[in-house]
Amino acid sequence: MKYRVVFRERSDGAGEKADDPASYLDTQLEDGVVLDAAFVGRAEPDSLHSSDRLEEDDSFLSLSPEVWEYDVAEGRDADFKNALLNSGMVMEFEPLEASGELGVT
Repeated sequence: MKYRVVFRERSDGAGEKADDPASYLDTQLEDGVVLDAAFVGRAEPDSLHSSDRLEEDDSFLSLSPEVWEYDVAEGRDADFKNALLNSGMVMEFEPLEASGELGVT
């Protein structure tokens, strides 16, 4: 089963990544749960202005979504979902194959 996962990512004053949200998930996963992971993209923080820097008053808006796709081993969906919930960095996730289930943390 494939899943699309949206992580909460923090950015620095220039809008560059300040952390690696997918690494928080990695620490929660047991061996053999994920077969493959692919980075899809990331959005710039909403608080970036024309100067391409976060203004002092907007630095609390430095969160933006980072999207990944994961290929999960057959029968390991529950382990994967538990790791997502325990990571503390997942905004939402959804299966990419037809099961009709959507997960939001």
